[in-house]
Amino acid sequence: MVDVTAKTPTIRSATAEATVLVAPEVLEALTGGTVPKGDVWAVARIAGIQGAKKCAELLPLAHVIGVHGATVDFEVGEGRIRIIATTRTADRTGVEMEAMSAASVAGLAVVDMVKGLDRAVELTGVRLLEKTGGRSGTWRRDDAEHPAAPEAPEAPMSPGAPVDRG
Repeated sequence: MVDVTAKTPTIRSATAEATVLVAPEVLEALTGGTVPKGDVWAVARIAGIQGAKKCAELLPLAHVIGVHGATVDFEVGEGRIRIIATTRTADRTGVEMEAMSAASVAGLAVVDMVKGLDRAVELTGVRLLEKTGGRSGTWRRDDAEHPAAPEAPEAPMSPGAPVDRG
């Protein structure tokens, strides 16, 4: 584990995303609030926040830091739910792993809630989008760096459109 004792605490933030690929009938159930297990959005949001707070318990060399802010938001697009998680702290090390944990765990919660409706549901595209603060300052993903990364839809699309999992 890297020793960060001598570092000065600074305000830091990180934003990550994950994508859940689902069938059209699942999007219809999600947007209509008819998923048998209940309120997917509330469960996934709370699971993501909990995932951020438990990051150091999951990753053996991650520092235990105070997660002073965490948000989990959703964008529904054609055949997919994009999860955007942002974490904030005032600490000696960043919250990138906490943001990625939040996005991942929120995605897993969505999968768990809808797997009975769509056995082919898929969690994919977990990645850091941005980090701020600390010695290295601000970093933002340039998708040209990773051209194979899945593209998020430009705008929300019809939930009834077919899913291309090819």
